[in-house]
Parts: sequence; C-alpha cells; structure tokens
Amino acid sequence: MAAVVGSRDLRTSAVVALQTLAVAACYYVSGRLGLLRELVVEGSVVTPIWPPTGVSVACLLIFGLRCWPGIALGAFLVILSLTSLSPWAFGVLAGNTVAPVVGYLLLRRTGFRTDLARLRDGLALVFLGAFTAMLISSTTGAGILLATGRLEWPGFWAVWLAWWVGDAMGVLIVTPVLLLLSRVRPPLRLSRWKEASGLALIVCCVVPLTAHSSVSLLFLVYPLLIWAALRFQLAGSMLCALFASVMTTVAATDRAGPFERLTRVEVMIKLQAFNGAMALTALILSAVITEQIHTRRSVERACQELVEVLEHLTAGESADGRSPLEDSGIRRRQDE
Repeated sequence: MAAVVGSRDLRTSAVVALQTLAVAACYYVSGRLGLLRELVVEGSVVTPIWPPTGVSVACLLIFGLRCWPGIALGAFLVILSLTSLSPWAFGVLAGNTVAPVVGYLLLRRTGFRTDLARLRDGLALVFLGAFTAMLISSTTGAGILLATGRLEWPGFWAVWLAWWVGDAMGVLIVTPVLLLLSRVRPPLRLSRWKEASGLALIVCCVVPLTAHSSVSLLFLVYPLLIWAALRFQLAGSMLCALFASVMTTVAATDRAGPFERLTRVEVMIKLQAFNGAMALTALILSAVITEQIHTRRSVERACQELVEVLEHLTAGESADGRSPLEDSGIRRRQDE
C-alpha cells in the first residue's frame, strides 16, 4: 500500500512539475510576442497589449492556484531576457505574479464560470480580473521606475496608465480566447461553416484596410464584431476582437493609417481606447446573447415537459370520456 501511495505522489509531482514548466513556457512565449510591438511613453517602453497577463489569468482559472510558480518562473525569464538581475527586477516580478493571482481569487469569490455564458461572468472578468487586479502590477512597475530614477515624477501617471491598460487588455482579449480553446472538444461541429468562412474572409479583408487607411475607418470593425457575436457568440466575437486588436496595434506602432500624424501619447490613447471599447463590446455582448439563448432553451424545455405532462394526462382519460381527476371526484362523492 505504501508503494502504491508513493507512486501516486510521484506521478502527481511529475504532473505538477510539467504543468509549471508549460505555464512558464506559455508566459515566456506570449511575453516575447508582446514585446514585438512597443510604445515609448515618457521615455519608458510599454506594450499596448501584454499577453502574459491574459495567459496567467486563464491558466489560474483552468488549472487552479497551484500553477502560480509557473507564472513566476515565466515572468522571471522575461525579465531576465530584458535586463540583468537587480532588486528592482524582483519587485516587478512580484507585481506581475501577484496581480493575476489576486484577479483569480476575486473571480472565484464571485462564482465565476469559465464558459462566460452569463453577463455577470463577463462583467466580473472586466472589472475584477482586468481593471482591479492589474492595478497591482502597474502600480508596482511604475513605482519601481520612479523609485530607481528611471522615471521622473511628471511622467509617472502616463507610464502608470499605459502599463495598467496594457495589462488589462491582455486579460480582456487573451483570457477569453484561451478559456474558449480549453473547452473545445473533438469532433468539432461544422454547422454554419459557410457563414463562418464568409465572416472570416470579410474580417481579414476589412480590418487591415481600416487599420492602415489614412481615413479614420476603425468604426467599421464594430458591425463585424456584432455580426460575430450574434451568430457565433464568444468564439466569433473574441477571435474577431483579437485579430482586430493585433492589426490595429501593428498600425499604431508603425505610425500608419489613422495613427500617422499623432504624437506618442495620442497614439497610446487612441489605440487603447479602441482596443478597450472593442474588447468590452465583444465580451459583454457575447455574454448577453449567450445568456438569452440559454434562457430561451430553458423555456423551450419547460414547455416541452409541460406538453408531455398534458399528453400523459390526456392519454389517461377513462373510456367514458372523463379524466382521472373527474373519476376521483365522483368516487369521493359516492363515499360521502
């Protein structure tokens, strides 16, 4: 018996170790991808979207709190690839680790469900997992830059805002997509595949055009986003939002299209306002539509059950045309 228990503990430890390494690898890869596009704000380099925050929150929601060492290891590797080790680097590491953990704990307190099928789940992810929890990482990071003399006080709030919005956008855009992928099970249903292919083709043509056009046409993304949410709920809206966000971020960092003649601060404000509004629209609209669909299906099931009950009662009528209820009433009067 001791040998069996020992082998089980060994397998559990091996699974946890592999899971930690996988989370760290995903964090590091997403961090390197995020660093491909940067903005300079008050002399500090920030990323418009920081995917590792979305990866961290998604991993915590999927695997639980035991994966936090993988988040810390991934953050350590990203920081190590950017600069040498120093006390302030460990402060940034702590902030980047604690923020998604706090977001996960806040979401758990609200009874968050990973299918995002309720409006309350979408709102919780926005206001608790993204906006509230990411205050920790942005405040820690900007505060360390200020304390070490890498940032002057007049530029603190601009850097803090850019850091906070970048981390929040990672949660709003990346986390729902990863939660969606974690729930995919083969075989995939190919219903409405023609419509999905047409929508994907239109999105791939329209979004790059709007992102790089000198005329401000970014508003054309919203009808496509609404179409995707109405017909394909979370899967359609968040994939559309992710693609639009990536294309717009590329245009902004290249100072192309509607971002061509803007200052660096104006580029950041316009880009983050667009990404934030788009992510909120996609997430909340898809949650509302999914909730309505589930409510309608529940009502339909209740109606079907009622019909079956009525059919059963009708089939139980006596031969003389009286229902069982009428027969029981007659017998009760006779007994009296």
